[in-house]
Amino acid sequence: MPFEIVRNDLTKMAVDAIVSPTDESLSGGGGVDGSIHRAAGPRLKAACAALGGCQTGGAVVTRGYRLPCKYIIHTVGPVWRGGDCGERELLTSCYRTALRLAEERGCATIAFPLLSTGAFGYPKDQALRVAVDTIAAFLMESEMKVFLVIYDRASYQISAELFSNIAEYIDDHYVAEHTDRRRGQLRRQHIAERSAAPPPPQAFARPAPMETPFVPTSSLAEMLGHLDAGFSETLLHLIDRSGKTDAEIYKKANIDRKLFSKIRSNPSYRPSKPTVIAFAVALELDLEETRDLLARAGFALSRSSKFDVIIEYFIRKGNYDVFAINEALFAFDQNLLGV
Repeated sequence: MPFEIVRNDLTKMAVDAIVSPTDESLSGGGGVDGSIHRAAGPRLKAACAALGGCQTGGAVVTRGYRLPCKYIIHTVGPVWRGGDCGERELLTSCYRTALRLAEERGCATIAFPLLSTGAFGYPKDQALRVAVDTIAAFLMESEMKVFLVIYDRASYQISAELFSNIAEYIDDHYVAEHTDRRRGQLRRQHIAERSAAPPPPQAFARPAPMETPFVPTSSLAEMLGHLDAGFSETLLHLIDRSGKTDAEIYKKANIDRKLFSKIRSNPSYRPSKPTVIAFAVALELDLEETRDLLARAGFALSRSSKFDVIIEYFIRKGNYDVFAINEALFAFDQNLLGV
């Protein structure tokens, strides 16, 4: 997918460029910046010294040296001072400038940490919102693949209100469904046990009922000749109905252009379930339309799946931001939408 949140070590990402959060002197001190300097080797420090520093909100580039990436983009995020000192604008500038520098150097892939959330104190949920919004806007005009690299659970945080609302929705729907399933299992077990008991004695045995021969109402060939439209055909029809271009839809769905080309050229293409839902979100389908599109690819929404319940939550709320949905899915350890 064009934008993906992953748990990894930034210094081990095999991408064209990684982004290093630093200070205005490019000192390579502690935190992520320090670990990048240690992994890249001493030549990185000399290269940074030669650049003469960087202003807050800006970015500069060096080679990757011992790292698996080609480039290191060094950016200076804002120190959090309460939110009224231009912090959001400066943080947005960090992401935009880094992405522009990567694009100028022909990078196809880039990996960011969550900038300014360490020693600079930017609230993690607000920093995540800035990162996702800025990267999503950039990807509407670019085919680059962008990773947001989260080292551990403590470094990632969606808003407390959103997390609480989703958790409550899961409790009200997912847990209840499992309770109902358990009751159903016990009921079926009881029926099976009763069925297995020996029948009461009877004076006369009843004659076995006569079997009624099965007479097909139509031939298999006729049935196969009237199949509903498949996933690819239906998707293209829905895109035409939306009045948007193919690119607008596959970008909004967080889908790679190459994958969309396969879907368009192959009427029999079998997508993954997250891919189908990503397109449903991009097309802003309601729940009934989403279920129909899933069925045409051989899938269904189920309340025995936490992933499905979260998707249902966002569709019912009318929130069709695929990146916001992926933030929530990641927070609940679920697969992300897209490829």
